[in-house]
Amino acid sequence: MLALIQRVTEARVTVDDETIGAIGPGLLALVGVEPGDGDAQVERMAERLLGYRVFADASGRMNLGLGQMGGGLLLVSQFTLAADTRSGMRPGFSTAAAPEIAEPVFNRLVETCRQQHAGRVETGRFGAHMVVSLVNDGPVTFLLRA
Repeated sequence: MLALIQRVTEARVTVDDETIGAIGPGLLALVGVEPGDGDAQVERMAERLLGYRVFADASGRMNLGLGQMGGGLLLVSQFTLAADTRSGMRPGFSTAAAPEIAEPVFNRLVETCRQQHAGRVETGRFGAHMVVSLVNDGPVTFLLRA
C-alpha cells in the first residue's frame, strides 16, 4: 500500500461538479493498493497517516502528527500511484490491485482512520473520475509505504 501525502490548508474532491469530500487544514492522501495488501497494511498505513509528523510544533519544527493537531484527512483512491513506471513510456498496471480487491481494502483504511481519528475523515469516490483540488502547505509532500 502506498500513500502520497500532502500537508494542505484545504483540499476537496469533486465528481460531476459535485463536491463529495472536503477538508480544511490537514492531509490529503492519494492511496494506491497493491496486490497482497490486507489488514496488516491497512493498520500500518492508518498508523502512519495519523501519526506521521509533518505539522509544526510551537518551535516551528515538524513534530506533530495529524492526530495531535486534529486536522482533516481526505483519502482518495488512486490506482495509478501503484503503476509500474520503470521502463518504457507508458505505465503498466499489473502492480496495482484489481478494483474488486482494492476497493474493500481502501474502504477498510477509511473506516480504520475514522475509528482512530477524532478529526474529519473524508473520501473521494472509488473508481470515479475525480477532480482533486488542494492548496499544498509548504509544500510538504511525502510518499509512504505500508
